[in-house]
This record gives sequence, C-alpha cells and structure tokens, in this order.
Amino acid sequence: MICVTLGRTRHKMMIAEHQSLAERGAELVELRVDWIPRGLRLDRLIKNRPTPVIVTCRRPDDGGRFSDSEEKRLTILREAIMSGVEYVDLEADIAKSIPRYGKTQRIVSYHDFEKTPDNLEEIHEQLCECDPDIVKIVTMADSPIDNIRMLELVAKAKVPTVGFCMGEYGVVSRILCGKYGAPFSYATFSKERVMAPGQFSFEEMKRLYRYDQINDETAVFGVLGDPVGHSWSPILFNVAFAKNKMNAVYLPMRVGAEEFSETLKAYEFLNVHGYSVTIPHKQSALKFADKADESTLKIGAANTLVKSKSGNWHAKNTDYDAALDSIKLGLAAKKEPSLNGQRVLILGAGGVAQAIGLGAAKENAVVTVSNRSKTRGSQLAKSLDCQHVTWGNRGAVGADVLVNCTPVGMFPEMNETPFEPHWLREDMVVFDTIYNPENTLLLKSAKERLCFPVSGIEMFVRQAAAQFKYFTGKEASLDDLRTTLRRAISPVRVKTSQGHAAPAEHEAKPEQNENGEA
Repeated sequence: MICVTLGRTRHKMMIAEHQSLAERGAELVELRVDWIPRGLRLDRLIKNRPTPVIVTCRRPDDGGRFSDSEEKRLTILREAIMSGVEYVDLEADIAKSIPRYGKTQRIVSYHDFEKTPDNLEEIHEQLCECDPDIVKIVTMADSPIDNIRMLELVAKAKVPTVGFCMGEYGVVSRILCGKYGAPFSYATFSKERVMAPGQFSFEEMKRLYRYDQINDETAVFGVLGDPVGHSWSPILFNVAFAKNKMNAVYLPMRVGAEEFSETLKAYEFLNVHGYSVTIPHKQSALKFADKADESTLKIGAANTLVKSKSGNWHAKNTDYDAALDSIKLGLAAKKEPSLNGQRVLILGAGGVAQAIGLGAAKENAVVTVSNRSKTRGSQLAKSLDCQHVTWGNRGAVGADVLVNCTPVGMFPEMNETPFEPHWLREDMVVFDTIYNPENTLLLKSAKERLCFPVSGIEMFVRQAAAQFKYFTGKEASLDDLRTTLRRAISPVRVKTSQGHAAPAEHEAKPEQNENGEA
C-alpha cells in the first residue's frame, strides 16, 4: 500500500487534495497537520475523510514545521486518537506518554535526515518497546549498501516495520520495502511538493513502479550509474513490463565508482536479475562479470549485466549493434547497401564512439576519429587502427557518414552543434547519438543540407530492446519503446513533471549522457 503525504497550509486545500487522491485510487493518506501554521481544526480535516488517515504533527527537529509548544502538539495527537483516526504517528520519546485508546493504531517513528546509523537494530528494538502497532524507521542513505541494511531489518522484524532510506541512494529501499514486508511506503501528492529527499509522487509509485503489485516474487532489474536520476530507462522498462504483464520492476540505482563491486555483491540480497550500466561503470561492469562475449571484450566496456541460471554474471554491450543498425537506417534511405567502403567520421572518444568505431571498421568502413581532447582522440584512433584528425580540422574531412558521440547539442544546450552546418555535404548520413532533444541542431542542419539524418532515439530504443530480450527472453516492440520515450521527453511532460518521470531540472549534464561521452 502507498501512503500519500499531504502538507498544506490551509484546511481547504488539504481537504480538496485528499478528495482528489481518493478519486485517483489512494488508499491511505498522511495528514501533516504541522503544516497548518495557526487555527488548526483537526475535526474539519478528518470529518467525512474519503480514505483512512495517519495524523502526524512533526517538530522541526524531526523534519516538521510545528512551531507551538510541545504541550499543544501532544494535545493535538491525543485529540486525533480520541477522534478515532486510523493511525497516529508518535516519535519514540513521546510514545510512552500517550496511551493507547480505541481502535487507533500507533506508528512509533524514528527519522535521521543526515545518515543511516550503525545501530539500526538497537534503534528498532527501542521503538518496539513503545507499544507500536507499526514501527517506522527512515534514514538518509550515505551509500547504496544502506538500502540492504534497512531491508534486512524490515525482513527480520517481528513487529510490522516501515523502513526505507531517503535520498537518491535510497530509492531502492523506498520502492522495494513492501517486497520485504513493510505495510506501506510513502509518496508525495506531486513532484512539485516533495516532502522528503528522494520521494516519488503518488502517480510514479502507482503507475510507473506499480508499487502495489510488488511482492516476494517480483523480479528486480535496474540501471547502475552516478548520477542516475536523469535516466529514462526506468520509464522504458517499467512500461514494457506492464505491457507484457510481467511481475517485474526496474529501478534507478545510484552507485559511486569506488563502491561498484562492493554494492553489487551486497545487492545479491535483492536477487537482481539484470542491470543496465551507464557512466561511469561500463568498464567496471566488464571486470565484475564472470563471462563476456567477444565483441564486448573488444570494446572493453559493458552496458548490460545479466545473471544466468547458474548465478554467473554475463557482460554484454548492446550499444554496438544498436548504433550500427541506426546508421544503416540512414544508409538504406540513401540506397547504400552497407558500410563497406564508406568514409565514417566519428566525433567523440568515449565508450559509444569506441563501439561504433569497432563496428564500422569490422564492416570495412574507412574510419576517422576526432575529439576535443587530442590525447583521447589519438588513443582511440590507435586502438581502432584508424585515422585521427584534430578537433579544429574535423570540418575538412570528406565523410559519407558523420556520427556525433559527444554531448554537444544535448538538453539544455540545444543551440549548439558539434559540426558547423556549412561543413555538411549533401547525401551525407548524419547520426546523432543524442536523443533529448530528438531533433538536435545538428539534425536540423542535416535536413536543410539534404543529408540523411538519424536520431539518437533509434539507438536508444534498440539498445533497450536488446537489453529487454537479454533480461526477459521476450521481444520488445521498437514502436512501443519509441512512443514511450517520445512521450516522456515531450515538452509538455517536461513542464509538468520531474525526477524519473521526465526530469527537466534534473536532466543529465552532457558528460553524463547515457549514449555518449566527449
């Protein structure tokens, strides 16, 4: 079950939003009465309430807003109990001074907005001594491994326990706590009013992550990166899981570079079936894996980890085929049968540039690499045994196929291009690995110059479709994936949502683009 937290400064707005949540399918609502600055009328909020409620009156030290006396706060909580609300939230230091009465259930809670303490079990034991019906313990995650410590606590608890971590590191436990026995998790009314770090909106929890359907049989997948909040993969995969009626969930998993292996070993507790891997972990993923196919070994980086039935991790790189297939769309439009003999200019020297360079060279294309960093560009050219040209001279290269693997032109710097329009030649295939926006300035210029443009959306959905098949054994429709991605990155959606649903404010920095690096 999802508990939606409401905090408004006016009774009228809190009542209206409560009614709206009930109409949208909410089953439990937390009324944060500490948000109402003066003249609280609790009876007005709970009379004719459309769903069961938790009444919470939080002090500033506990992350709340109540500014009156402690005596007044305790009176409000006692009034809630006497009024017969379904739940009341009590901090451990006051729980013993407020007696049980009637049918109201007691949530005895602990919050730490700075860290996840080392003595979680001891804290939990102290909360259990306060006559709770439910224990709530919420902490700030300093590390992805804090998720496992918290979920292990929830799984072992004899008293029903709501336990998860806050912050971007804590997303895993926030979504999966129900899988390990938590009675509910918390969400906010909308992403514009997040009540705690890392909190999702009710719509995201219910529609995207399908929290209410997660159980002990739910297969877990995720994308590993740092940062990872910008990733569009959770939208693509969770929508595909729902469409295929699969009991599976796909999570954004932030993991620091220095704790990659340690985290994946700890995440064995979650029985993760597969990972997508993005910056900065693609090389680490290959080292972590037990096995890898030949092309992935040649590329030297993996964007996919799949667990076999024997428990071994297999590394794969779906960027390779996805990029080549995308380029071939442009060649087909040009009525060219293959890359054989085509002059390919690659802008960038990151992992995607390397994958595309290897694929093009394998098909007997004549490859040239250009990068803003001369050292990195020449190193890639040497590894590919191909030509190198400095960034300043890239416009002088005669190319049949231009591939942009840099972040230049990516949201929000959409008025930039890595290749001047007057350098483009009619009939050139121009492939931009950027997919947000779909029509970059480079691609717009390519259309005007009568080139054959190919959007990064094509590569992104193809690599995702390949991962989906590795993960599930099922085919994912490219048309469905395109539609999902286009809806997610549409201007209207960007204006109305944030976070994992469509993060305008939290969009990736160019260096953190999933499909390319400078």
